[in-house]
Amino acid sequence: MNRMQILRLPSMPAASPSYPHGPYRFTNREYFIVAYKSDPAAVRAAVPEPLVPDAEAIVYYEWIRMPDSSGFGDYTESGVVIPCTWQGTPCNFVSQMYLDDDPPIAAGREIWGFPKKYAHPKLEVATDTLTGTLDYAGQRVAIGTMAYKHDGFARDHERTSAALAKMQVNLKIIPHVDGTPAIAQLVAYKLTDVTVKGSWTGPARLHLVPHVNAPVADLPVREIVGGRHFVADLTLPYGNVIHDYLAENAMAVAAQ
Repeated sequence: MNRMQILRLPSMPAASPSYPHGPYRFTNREYFIVAYKSDPAAVRAAVPEPLVPDAEAIVYYEWIRMPDSSGFGDYTESGVVIPCTWQGTPCNFVSQMYLDDDPPIAAGREIWGFPKKYAHPKLEVATDTLTGTLDYAGQRVAIGTMAYKHDGFARDHERTSAALAKMQVNLKIIPHVDGTPAIAQLVAYKLTDVTVKGSWTGPARLHLVPHVNAPVADLPVREIVGGRHFVADLTLPYGNVIHDYLAENAMAVAAQ
C-alpha cells in the first residue's frame, strides 16, 4: 500500500476495515429510556468537569434497538446518560454504553469517544410490557420495564425530535503507544435528519445490580421519574472537540 491508499482507509485493519466512512444512517431506531433521580454526589463523580450535571441529579438509563444501521448492521445497546450543561448549553453526557456488535464498538470509541464495551443487552415486548435487560459476563446487571404504549405522543413528535437533536457529549481518551495520553477530549455531536415515527410515555421501573465491570448501579435509583419509548430514523454525523484536556494542561504549564 502507498501513502494515499493508506490515508483513504476508513479504519483498521487495512485488510478488512471494521467500519466504513460516515456519516451513519439509522432506520427504525427504537429507544426505551427510564428517567430517574439519583445520588447527587455519585452523579457529580461520574460527570467530567467542566460539564455541570443537572441540579436534580437526573439520570437516563437507556436501551436502544438498532435493526438497520449503515455500516454497523443489526445490534442493541444499553447504558447511562446524564443531563448536563456545557457553558450554559443543555447537553447529555454519555457515561456508559454496552452493546453486542464489534463495528459500532470500534467506530464509537475511535471516532467520537463513545464509552462502549461488549455485553448482551436486549429490548423486547413481553406480552403487555416493554422490557429491557443487560447481561455482562453472564450476570444480569440491569432490568427495566414500561407499560407498553399507554400514553401516546402522536400529536407531540416535535418534543421527541428536539430531545434527539440535543447536543450529546462524550469523554474521548486514547493513549499513545507509550501509554501516555494521546487524546483527552470532550467531543460533542448532534443527531441530524431526525424523523420520529412513534413516541409514548408511561409508568416504568428500573432495577440495577452492582457489577465491577458494568457499574451502572454506581448511580443508584432514588426515584423513578418516568419512561419514554420512541422510534425514529436519524443520522449520526461526525462531531467536534469542545474541550481539550491536554491543551488545557499545556497552557497551565506554560503559565508557570
